[in-house]
Amino acid sequence: MSRLQLALNVSDLDEAIAFYSKLFDTRPAKVRPGYANFAVADPPLKLVLIEHPDIRGSGVVGALNHLGVEVVDPSDVAEASGRLARAGLATEDQQQTECCYAIQDKVWVEDPDGAPWEVYTVLADAPVESGIAGDGTCCAPEAVAVAPTGDTAARCC
Repeated sequence: MSRLQLALNVSDLDEAIAFYSKLFDTRPAKVRPGYANFAVADPPLKLVLIEHPDIRGSGVVGALNHLGVEVVDPSDVAEASGRLARAGLATEDQQQTECCYAIQDKVWVEDPDGAPWEVYTVLADAPVESGIAGDGTCCAPEAVAVAPTGDTAARCC
């Protein structure tokens, strides 16, 4: 099974958890400081909430952090990476990346307007957030918003 991932920047994590719990009629699968994710069954969705009140505006301003497709197995990530590269897209592969309280394999691409997409699988849980650079800056919104193409420290989850 695969499912879409939507990672949103939120200004107040507790309020966002309460809202999305009601919207999708489910509780979060994981809650950590400044971070929560939901494994929504219907529709099949991995919803990630990242608390960043400094960049989250009103309405849709600053809402998007990144998009993704969660897959079951590392071989699915490798297949996606090869398929995307053969299709002429610039890909960025990461294996055993510790990010968003999980160890993951993933491949990144950007849409024509620079929105980051990842195809990823979760290999294991991680008790602490270390981020790709080991500095806890995983999914830092300012990095996602201004990072040049190919900056792996800017994107994760």
